[in-house]
Amino acid sequence: MHGEFDLQVNKKAFQINLDERLYGTFAEIGAGQEVARRFFHVGSASCTIAKTMSAYDMTFSDSIYGASERYVSRQRLNTMLEHEYGLLVERLDQKMGDKRMFFVFANTVAARSFRRHDESHGWIGIRFQISPRSPTSEIIAHVRMLDTKNILQQEALGIIGVNLIYGAFFLRHRPETLVSSLMDDLSSSRLEVDMIRFSGPEFEKVDNRIMSLQLVSQGLTTAAMFRADGEAIQPAEVLHKNALLVARGSFCPVTLVSKDIFDCGHAMFLKDQRLQNAEPYVLMEITMQNLLQSGELDLHDFLDRVDVLGSLGRTVLISNYGEYYRLVNYLTRYTDQPVALPVGIPGMAEIFEEKYYRNLDGGILEGLGRLFKNGVCLFVYPKLESDGSLTTALNFRVAPNLRYLYRHLIETQFVVPMEGFHREYLNIRSPEVLQGIRSHDKVWESKVPPKVVGLIKERGLFGF
Repeated sequence: MHGEFDLQVNKKAFQINLDERLYGTFAEIGAGQEVARRFFHVGSASCTIAKTMSAYDMTFSDSIYGASERYVSRQRLNTMLEHEYGLLVERLDQKMGDKRMFFVFANTVAARSFRRHDESHGWIGIRFQISPRSPTSEIIAHVRMLDTKNILQQEALGIIGVNLIYGAFFLRHRPETLVSSLMDDLSSSRLEVDMIRFSGPEFEKVDNRIMSLQLVSQGLTTAAMFRADGEAIQPAEVLHKNALLVARGSFCPVTLVSKDIFDCGHAMFLKDQRLQNAEPYVLMEITMQNLLQSGELDLHDFLDRVDVLGSLGRTVLISNYGEYYRLVNYLTRYTDQPVALPVGIPGMAEIFEEKYYRNLDGGILEGLGRLFKNGVCLFVYPKLESDGSLTTALNFRVAPNLRYLYRHLIETQFVVPMEGFHREYLNIRSPEVLQGIRSHDKVWESKVPPKVVGLIKERGLFGF
């Protein structure tokens, strides 16, 4: 028993059980009742647990929570939290509501089984009070379970469930620490948290965009996403079976040239017959290496970038994928539809630089195979050279040993020269624009979309 209490998760569960203020319900579907089991296992659970339940049968589940198209979804989790919390207050508030802080923990999970071996994932969440009869706050998260055995996935789910409950009550004033603590007694090889959302009066000052960034920067996931309104979203919710147009950049700030790259790429992608006139889902992707260029994470700089992208109505993906092929592998996890990336000549130079593929047994050939394996298309924006000439996809130079491979990519239209670009934008450089903003040199205003100019001035972004 002493060895087991060396685990932080068991100490956390025991501390919660000994706190006479905390009392709640556990509703778990899909991987056993592993979170509740942790509290029973360490002892004194009767002080904490009002009820545990697990409605595995769909008929029972529907009769309790209502019919649902998807049982492992954010909507199902919200319904579970709402229903169980309502019952908790209805049945126990008069008896003990003046001295207890009620909570409901819920999860709905698709774990590995002998019948299914596809991706194992689930939604977990807690709705809780911070004092007797206070308004509730809430934390929900989406997890991917990476263990190859069901029993190990159950264990990992139990651990992160306890970590979430403990964090809600004891770390809520330090949300970045709370995020980090979710992986106590776990590792990134076992479990990934790719979405988290804080809401309610206790978290009014928490910016969920920063929390999404923390998931990536602290290693809980390799990529996180949020909509233009700042709402944290789970990638599968928007990427599933959608054609994707993904623009990678620093967006510091959005300039006329970065907008032109996207607009031209979008116009060309719409001509792709595989889309069948459907509008692709648009992502603006920022890699962590773009955010860490100065050596450390600048949250103000990050929010300035996403404020601008949000004003343009764009969904933002924050990733830890420096290499393009890793980004594409991530995207094609969710969709088998066409994917297009508008890139500049500097991006092309990175893609065809062999040093970025040294970790692959097949080197650059393997990396490019992964990049283009699902029919991914690169729309290449030209570069204006100092002598006034243009470098385009057609005259772009690669290493001699890659010349025939590059010609093949051009001829098969995996790499396509950009059309319809504005030549007058080609001399715009983001660092010069950023310097102009900070020095109040008004020349920068002619190099940035008017809507972005107004936003930068109005909110004092990028050091204006």
